[in-house]
Amino acid sequence: MLALALVCTLNASPARSSSHLLAEQVMAEFERHDVRGEIVRVADHDVRPGIALDMGEGDGWPALREKVLAADILLLATPIWLGHPSSVCQRVLERLNAESSETDDRGLPHTYGKVAAVAVVGNEDGAHKVSADVFQGLDDVGFSLAPGAVTYWVGEAMHGTDYQDLDQTPEAVATTTRTLAANTVHLARVLADHPYPAA
Repeated sequence: MLALALVCTLNASPARSSSHLLAEQVMAEFERHDVRGEIVRVADHDVRPGIALDMGEGDGWPALREKVLAADILLLATPIWLGHPSSVCQRVLERLNAESSETDDRGLPHTYGKVAAVAVVGNEDGAHKVSADVFQGLDDVGFSLAPGAVTYWVGEAMHGTDYQDLDQTPEAVATTTRTLAANTVHLARVLADHPYPAA
């Protein structure tokens, strides 16, 4: 099985990113279940605004879309900004919206049978609200979600500590990440063996 992590930090590489770090930890857990993967920082690509498969010359989404369609599992990792997923994450969801009108030879969207999960970091409250927003978008475009499909860390409000600055991963985060990986991989394998029926 193949997993793809799209990291939706606002910062392009090589800037440090808490979202990227949490995505790396999720992908490491996927590997423990024999799922290999790739991490892509979306800000490194010129992903244009819009809801089309291809927004024209120079648009970075078509290449990322190929990676999404090749993967069995999609992880979206996002920081919290003003109580919402990052604008980069929202743009990814908007571009994924085009999949609603793209179908396979059975008449199902290409995203059916793919499983998604979410990773959230921030220095303010809102991880549940952010994951709910992203979950709804992923569901709308055809991804399936396992129980416990989010892992997150939220620092104390109005303080400056980032997840990447912690001396060690809190056990609650590590446990949640392990659960996310186990359940997500399990569901992906179930759907690989038992695809959704044609509409």
